Amino acid sequence: MLTQNQIAFKEWGAVCAALGQGLQSVIVRKGGIHEGQQGFRVDHREFWLFPTRFHQGAEQLQPEYRDLLTAPLAMEPASGKIMLALYAVVENVLEIKEPFALPGLNSIQVLNQETIQQRFEYKNPGLFVLLVRAYQQPQPFEVENETRYAGCRTWVELSHEFSTSNLTPALTDEQFRLQQQAFEQIVSGLR
Repeated sequence: MLTQNQIAFKEWGAVCAALGQGLQSVIVRKGGIHEGQQGFRVDHREFWLFPTRFHQGAEQLQPEYRDLLTAPLAMEPASGKIMLALYAVVENVLEIKEPFALPGLNSIQVLNQETIQQRFEYKNPGLFVLLVRAYQQPQPFEVENETRYAGCRTWVELSHEFSTSNLTPALTDEQFRLQQQAFEQIVSGLR
């Protein structure tokens, strides 16, 4: 793991909350409008999670996870601030090109089937599923939300690096291994 990092990955606050609570260890990504012609790419293997609230709503989550919207990471922070409380390390990447694989994602993440389907179909069919190991920062870093961070983009370079020295895993090794196995079952079903 890097000792410092200034790269952040924009993701819905509810998904960040799910990662922090150990409810999932995957990020389902299509990419934002500003991703360019090639679309989303895994440009970085480690990053801070940058919680966003844009386009996020209860109707996009599986019913049993709608209460995630009241978690601190899913709620709006103080005006003009971002809270960096989670760090992610990418362990594996799956690119899904066929819709038959989509229902298998329901058991390993909190977005509902309709939201997953919409992401899959946006522009060119397909999406990425990143298996990540999430780590928590005991005292979140409070960052100024600069205008250059705005827009539908995944990757953001923060103004400076933040230390990863005090991070603790969101899941124990055994808990993460179980989520990794669920991810690998989906991968093996695509072969």
